[in-house]
Amino acid sequence: MKKYVLLFLSIGLSITSCKKNNDDNVLVPNADVTVQNFMWKAMNLWYFWQSDVANLSDTKFPNTPEGNTAYNDFLTTESDPGAFYDNQLLFTEDRFSFYNEDYKELTQSLAGISKSNGLEFGLVRFSGSDDVFGYVQYIIPNSDAATKAIARGDIFTGVDGTTLTVNNYIDLLFGDNDTYTLNMANIANGTITPNSDEVILTKQESLAEDPIFIDKIFEINGEKIGYLMYNQFTNEYDEALNDVFGAFKAGAITSLVLDLRYNPGGSVNTARLLSSMIYGANTQDVFLKARYNLKYQTYLEDNNVELRDFFADKTGAGTTLNSLDLSKVYILTTNGTASASELVINGLAPYLDVVQIGETTRGKNEFSVTMVDDKGNDYIYNPQRIANINPDNIWAIQPLIGRNENAAGFSDYTAGLVPDIVLAEDLENLGILGDQNEPLLARAIQDITGVTGKMDFTVGMPAKPLTSTKMFTPIKDNMFVDKPAGVNFK
Repeated sequence: MKKYVLLFLSIGLSITSCKKNNDDNVLVPNADVTVQNFMWKAMNLWYFWQSDVANLSDTKFPNTPEGNTAYNDFLTTESDPGAFYDNQLLFTEDRFSFYNEDYKELTQSLAGISKSNGLEFGLVRFSGSDDVFGYVQYIIPNSDAATKAIARGDIFTGVDGTTLTVNNYIDLLFGDNDTYTLNMANIANGTITPNSDEVILTKQESLAEDPIFIDKIFEINGEKIGYLMYNQFTNEYDEALNDVFGAFKAGAITSLVLDLRYNPGGSVNTARLLSSMIYGANTQDVFLKARYNLKYQTYLEDNNVELRDFFADKTGAGTTLNSLDLSKVYILTTNGTASASELVINGLAPYLDVVQIGETTRGKNEFSVTMVDDKGNDYIYNPQRIANINPDNIWAIQPLIGRNENAAGFSDYTAGLVPDIVLAEDLENLGILGDQNEPLLARAIQDITGVTGKMDFTVGMPAKPLTSTKMFTPIKDNMFVDKPAGVNFK
């Protein structure tokens, strides 16, 4: 399976004193390992675990003819650049760094644009079997799926007449076929039974997903409750996100439920803006502090570079933020809640009461940046420098380059952030997203209003997906920075 990479940066970097001394002197071999050469140099400079990977050591290839030969031999150890990246350069504990064979595909994904039929689903393994079934989480508006007879909560067990298994679901659902037929099933009393229904879906080019899926205000028992389902931290929608909070502010909401259950992450800056809209435009308060690899961290500290990021009062376009100045927020989570979503939870925790409802999050606390073969920009992708990218190499890598901690210094949540109120999604009762009786939202409303009511929150068949459609997009579950600390525009 091809791995993908995420993110773009519109900046360059001047850190000459931090670079390897032999960067210009190591020869590139005659064999076509241009991609491997780029990968090693970028990883040696930026990778968070650079000092922990022997192959990336600054002393691995000394500045001698013998060292050059050793370097050249090393680059040829893997003829496939992807295998070279995975097998030779990654730290054993790294679960998230990856690559893409074409940086152009990546940049579109950052704007929420991808090739998709619009069906967002999770895949679950049948107990004691290799068979797999899918359940619909939501459908992207204006997509092919939005025109078909399929909805949230629907179940499917096969594709084109073939039963889904752990060995074939990738090829059947995420392979080269743009059109496929889902073989549907019924679910009742804890049992899934295939039926004769079929749904034909076709992927379309450049499907744009607005991450602001639902926003509304409920008035319940004297409480004005704002609800926002936000499905990806995409900076192209920052102004629209601010408009939503403007409506919340105008509506004088007293509580907020932020639904991040299907949000795998995205832009760190957008996470900072969203957090500022919730907490307030307190620009003297620290939202996060970044930590890089030992080599780059030392450079930054020696040069007194600011490593803290503060809450914001304006969007990137200069628009004043619509901040709610809340002292408490409710956040809905699942295991699909990752990276920038977790950053919001962790970043807000020192300042207000964050009530997390749902399931433990993914546990992704490192950030990354897209890198391409543009040595003059220290390998950081800048759309203004496309002409400077090596025309013989369009590969991109997405290495983890740092870790974020909150104002209290906490960043140790690789096992995920544990909810205050545990409540899994129920495959037999997923509910309608945005409806006040949908179980996770209803549980938040119950806690806000103090009215218990008669709703039963017993989960009969918990959704425990082994993966989802989100993990098969170029952006996956990554968290990326707008620019690393100490970077200068070029």
